[in-house]
Amino acid sequence: EPVSGLARERFHVDNNYPQNDKSTVTSGGAGFGVMALLVGIERGFITRDQGRERLEKIVGFLEKADKFHGAWPHWWYGETGKVRPFSPNDNGADLVETSFMVQGLLCARQYFAEGNEAEKLLAARMDALWKAVEFDWFRNGRNVLYWHWSPDLGWKMNFAVHGYNECLIMYVLAASSPTHGVPAEVYHRGWAENGKIKDTSSYGGYKLGMRYQGNPPHGGPLFWAHYSYLGLDPRGLKDKYGNYEEETRNQALINYQWCVDNPKRYKGYGKDNWGLTASYSVDGYAAHAPDSASDLGVITPTAALSSFPYTPEQSMAAMKHWYNSELKNKIWGQYGFYDAFSETANWFPPHYLAIDQGPAVVMMENYRTGLLWKLFMSSPEIKEGLKKLGFESPWLAK
Repeated sequence: EPVSGLARERFHVDNNYPQNDKSTVTSGGAGFGVMALLVGIERGFITRDQGRERLEKIVGFLEKADKFHGAWPHWWYGETGKVRPFSPNDNGADLVETSFMVQGLLCARQYFAEGNEAEKLLAARMDALWKAVEFDWFRNGRNVLYWHWSPDLGWKMNFAVHGYNECLIMYVLAASSPTHGVPAEVYHRGWAENGKIKDTSSYGGYKLGMRYQGNPPHGGPLFWAHYSYLGLDPRGLKDKYGNYEEETRNQALINYQWCVDNPKRYKGYGKDNWGLTASYSVDGYAAHAPDSASDLGVITPTAALSSFPYTPEQSMAAMKHWYNSELKNKIWGQYGFYDAFSETANWFPPHYLAIDQGPAVVMMENYRTGLLWKLFMSSPEIKEGLKKLGFESPWLAK
């Protein structure tokens, strides 16, 4: 989006925007975009100076745009920086989306921290934005974190965040904040609910050890294995509740195996055409997942592409199939694969979503070089926060 520099919430090649939201920008998706910009610099798509200038624009917007106790809303109007309500009662802070942005800002801070004077100044501004987020405010006096707060509606959304879902990063950041940190018991009693987060399920011989939000039978939409782990390295990451390397890999393998088994007999599913996660869907938007109620015959490329670190062979097979088969003419555009498609419904919209494109770029780079993992895990506050919560990680010994 030209005024803010942030990622648009959505980009439709056909210029069809029924909600009149072409200029809507998104805090979480733009956080993924910050990380993707670093990949762009490293891969030579843009110069280091171009990346820095774009990030200066983004930071300038974030410094002035609507925020609430240091936290940003889910959406803004890109031209003005004013909050665009995500739903009638969600017109203020969104701490989960804010955490996805902070994850990106910390990676960029680490990337530029030892650079030239302009880069050091940019890193300092990013550091200030992170330290301004009042994670402790979002406890609402309890040992849990709340997803939302609004200046006129207060805690009306009333969404206390318990695991397991995409929100682990929010609790890690809250524990790590040097200015507005929360005690470890907020994680143990809020996120983990004193151990109730642990559960067992399996599919196709792959076991899960977490109680997934909403109790889906086979692990829920695959973005739960991506968003928190774009910077937070799941390799060797463990605590008393789980083994996150195994959990993320097995969630991806279950998703793959379900599509191979294809119990609902959808057209096209198979070893080289898989991936169920939240995305555009034939009837709007849906959290596609590997169970009979949530599998709607819609394949979302980001599911397999963002799983490269977990399922490299299966992800590569899908990518090659989509790019080298006749499907390419229906699902490939100027920014890569479109958001979602259904061969069963003959549905191939030329539409993109920031929250799906960004993680694919980041996780493919993490698979290749570990770039974003190295940057995020090098943050001294994050190491302290993980220790405080009782995590084990190879990074904590470095």
